[in-house]
Amino acid sequence: MIGIHEDLAAREAAGRPIRFAIVGAGQMGVDMMAQVRQMRGLEAVAVADIDLGRVLEGYAIAGVPKDQVVVARTAGEANDAVRAGKFVAAEDGGLIPQIEDAESVVDATGHPEAGARIALDCFAHGKHLVMMNVEADVTIGAALRRRAERAGVIYSMAAGDEPAALMELYSFARALGLEIVAAGKGKNNPLNRDAVPEAYEAEARRRGLNPMMLVEFVDGSKTMIEMACVANSTGLTPDVPNMHGPSTSVPQLKDVFKLKQDGGILSRKGVVDYAVGQVAPGVFLVVTTDVPRLRQCLVLRDMGPGPTYTLFRPFHLCSMEVPLTVAMIGLYRRPTMQPLDHPSAEVTAIAKRDLAPGDVLEGIGGRTHHAGCMIYDEARRAGALPIGLAKGCKVKVPVAKGGLITYAAVEPVRDTTVFSLRMEQDQFSAAAQAAAQGETR
Repeated sequence: MIGIHEDLAAREAAGRPIRFAIVGAGQMGVDMMAQVRQMRGLEAVAVADIDLGRVLEGYAIAGVPKDQVVVARTAGEANDAVRAGKFVAAEDGGLIPQIEDAESVVDATGHPEAGARIALDCFAHGKHLVMMNVEADVTIGAALRRRAERAGVIYSMAAGDEPAALMELYSFARALGLEIVAAGKGKNNPLNRDAVPEAYEAEARRRGLNPMMLVEFVDGSKTMIEMACVANSTGLTPDVPNMHGPSTSVPQLKDVFKLKQDGGILSRKGVVDYAVGQVAPGVFLVVTTDVPRLRQCLVLRDMGPGPTYTLFRPFHLCSMEVPLTVAMIGLYRRPTMQPLDHPSAEVTAIAKRDLAPGDVLEGIGGRTHHAGCMIYDEARRAGALPIGLAKGCKVKVPVAKGGLITYAAVEPVRDTTVFSLRMEQDQFSAAAQAAAQGETR
């Protein structure tokens, strides 16, 4: 990020700010609207949400004068408003990729199907896509990156959330040639796999959240999703299904996340995981090196005697950091973080209660299931239903509480954009795996 402030200031001085647009005016979207108003060289010129009132309220919170906001119903109205120096508010997210002066679009919806449609619209109109929608990324991220590259645009995960914060540490460690033992985050809510929205309505209201969004954090689904995102961008994998998730603290991380033979919990190196306890809101890497001289250096730098060492970032600023990804793309055509060409981890659906034939699966953070995390190849062999395809599926056979929900157990919802892209991704991932196996024979 060195020099980014100066380069943004230069864009502002030249009268060429980087313009972008946002789909989704929930808590994260509004935070971003307020944040970008404090930055130089960036402008959020249009925001869409199915609740137009939230967009208008967001502009007011961000300090945009009411007479500078234009409600647009068509792409023509939106483009005319932006060219006139106004700010666009819209109900139809489909208008956003059609705004000619917006270089990038930020997806702040959190819904896999919405993310899939927004992505394809962006690529069709030559827009870069900044993906806050991690739920969509862990379901179809490799397919979206491939589609973006074909369109000549950039698909990037957003700065600010734990995955991107972890990617900073990962890139730093890999550049130094350190070996990654574990990459993880602190879970910032007490873990309750049985959490349901009704039990968290009051807390959700207090925090300005949708109850299902809050439950996504509490029941561990968000943690599984975020760590799968990290896995799919690095090639790391979960050590065991659903990861270990020990209760620990920052000073203990390097002793907990090491091999069993060294007194830790891991069966191998190169894993993603999480910790419960005094670690959140930070993210961490546990690293090692076999070079004696470097071990001596690490002792001198108060990193401990080894063989493992902790790299820790004690904060992530969520939506406040997202405009930095817009800037990275606009200034340098570089993403913050991208999935690899095929997944290494899968986010699965696990029954939150006994499910009976005829039950319909709800969205993430609902009453029917929570998320798990497995190695991608193992999930494929088990026929696991990806979490991003679960909503709306009708149960065909009983699934016991805690059981893995499989394709065979439900009637999938096939007539969606996200399902089509997922089938495409599975096909090219299987082909890549077969080619790799052929090369190693």
